[in-house]
Amino acid sequence: MSALKREDYYEPSCPFCTDGLDGKQPIRPIDVSRMIDRLNAHLDRNDYDAAERHLQYWLAEAKNGSDERGALTIRNEQMGLYRKRGKREEALESVRQGLSLLHTLQFEGTLTAGTTYVNAATVYKSFGMAKDALPLYRAAQEIYEKELSEDDARLGGLYNNMALALADEKQFREAEACYRKALSVMALVEHGEAEAAITYLNMADLAAEELGLLESEEIVSAYLDKAEALLETASLPHNGNYAFVCEKCAPTFDYFGRFAYAQELKERSEEIYARN
Repeated sequence: MSALKREDYYEPSCPFCTDGLDGKQPIRPIDVSRMIDRLNAHLDRNDYDAAERHLQYWLAEAKNGSDERGALTIRNEQMGLYRKRGKREEALESVRQGLSLLHTLQFEGTLTAGTTYVNAATVYKSFGMAKDALPLYRAAQEIYEKELSEDDARLGGLYNNMALALADEKQFREAEACYRKALSVMALVEHGEAEAAITYLNMADLAAEELGLLESEEIVSAYLDKAEALLETASLPHNGNYAFVCEKCAPTFDYFGRFAYAQELKERSEEIYARN
């Protein structure tokens, strides 16, 4: 998740400023770095209840301080958290509010807009609205490909998530092309092996859906082997993100009959969360 920095939206006051004299409340920016650090601590422990309360508290602080940019950052975080928790209405409301804030702040065309589009589109895709997600993914793609370097993990994440929506819409060839773009990016990213493993598992799902389980057996097996090898990369830090990836990958290994490795990933994830 890309957070706004204080200097992106904070302007120092001066003796000639008239905030408050025209009826507008002076902006009191929230401490975004502090908010994100504490949020990550909750997520590293897999404590979603605490993370949700944390974001609600900081959203109220942003509203009280008329900090629309800070509120946009929080809405982006809420999109991801509510999506992971399966809270459809809360997630969709965060999307509505986040896109509205983008318009109010006139941020269209910025990297912040690209991040918001990706987060909003991923909410739509997760709740069965892939058709609505694709225009947002394509809007983000236009921004990201212009503004980001080819080794930026955000670009890989975009391609991977966009491919999932394309697969839902049965656009299999375009989905596969996006997955391969994601792999190219993650090969350049430090510790990108975990995300690349997710992409290979997504490609296994894509092959099985397009060709059928029997016809895709060899292809699927090859993708599973690659994903497992990547997850076992010795240099990967076994932190909260790795625990989340293991938790996310386990069901796919389980679905394709690799029960022992799926169980190993579940236990590995639980151990990391408990340690944090």
